[in-house]
Amino acid sequence: MSPPRAGSRWVEGPPEHSTARPPTWARRPLRPGPDSPMLVDVHAHLYHERSGRADWRERNESRLTAGDRIGIDWHVASILGSWGHTSPTYFPSAADLSVANQQLRLLAAEHPTRIKGYVAVNPNFPAHALEEIARGAEAGMIGVKLAASRRADDPLLDPVCEVARDFGLPVLHHVWQHRRHEWPGQEASDGVELCRLAARHPQVNFLLAHLGGGGDWLHTLRAARTHGNVYLDLSGSGVDGGMLDAALSAVGAERLLWGADVTLCTGLAKLRYLERLLPSPEFDLVRGGNAARLFPRGAFP
Repeated sequence: MSPPRAGSRWVEGPPEHSTARPPTWARRPLRPGPDSPMLVDVHAHLYHERSGRADWRERNESRLTAGDRIGIDWHVASILGSWGHTSPTYFPSAADLSVANQQLRLLAAEHPTRIKGYVAVNPNFPAHALEEIARGAEAGMIGVKLAASRRADDPLLDPVCEVARDFGLPVLHHVWQHRRHEWPGQEASDGVELCRLAARHPQVNFLLAHLGGGGDWLHTLRAARTHGNVYLDLSGSGVDGGMLDAALSAVGAERLLWGADVTLCTGLAKLRYLERLLPSPEFDLVRGGNAARLFPRGAFP
């Protein structure tokens, strides 16, 4: 095996004293050279001191460390309130969202070359949502995060989308791939409902969250095919056979965005598959080129 080229990022193998040979994915660089385009995780999550877990710092650091091993240049992250500690995860209070967004701004300031942030809002608190987006945009946040606090096609989301348009921010919306029934603790939306919202706001770009997060992704692909301002976020723990091929066929490489969500390991699996599925120019779009175009200019210096 040839030695690594200068500037490449290699995933760390087993300890030197081990006789085990590292797996193939750990021996090959994800970035073939220093001039390769950036790798952007468009769907990351972080924690803070009020999120109900004592190891929140370790969890954040482990994500960044694993991201370095994979070759991730930017983690575009959100914090969902208190993660259910003091208000429900998908129905966070205004107070919890204010704290979470502030903490994310502090994390981005602490890691200015690694972390960018979404402003998480709950449209059930319209005035607060608009204030948080304005505050976040002025502080350098680069997107808006909507979880499952209201159906995606609800009119309450219109003011949120309008202010996102005014600041030039894309909207990442939590989606269940084909919602066949109600889910407890959330007002989940599917791709059809998000596409209705996107049709009402043609000047806003939407990230349809975690195509690999479970459910009938073919239902999503049929809905999103004709909506040019809906981009598919490939994150989620699902790595179903044919999913990435079908997504590429439905919307083209220009509307696919790589992300990991909670499980970086399955994000890596998809990245490896995309590396072989796509020619270099299209692979470069999915891994970071589309994100550079979608988020505000200069978001990834």
